[in-house]
Amino acid sequence: QMQLVESGGGPVQAGGSLRLSCAASGRTFSSYAMGWFRQGPVNERAFVAAISRFGGDTRYADSVKGRFTISRDTAKNTVYLQMDSLKPEDTAVYHCAARPYLISTRSGDYANWGQGTQVTVSS
Repeated sequence: QMQLVESGGGPVQAGGSLRLSCAASGRTFSSYAMGWFRQGPVNERAFVAAISRFGGDTRYADSVKGRFTISRDTAKNTVYLQMDSLKPEDTAVYHCAARPYLISTRSGDYANWGQGTQVTVSS
């Protein structure tokens, strides 16, 4: 079981940037694909980005492609979400998540979740 601790959320102006971090516990970090999801206005947990075990494969929602970048640092047991050119519609609670081995864009495939961090983008 992975323990995930998120940080980096907060208020930001439209057009600005934030870098979210998710620190994972344990020595098996490289066995897990990681993802970022956000809680939308209708309370769904929508896919944002995902990264494979070794970082060679990444996936993005169309709404964030070209603006957000997911990455991971195995030595630090941390996954990042770099968010640039932020828009008010990016306002959400952002969650990181982990699942064994295989990358996925579906929230139901992830069993390990962080607590969530609020991102608020003002116009």
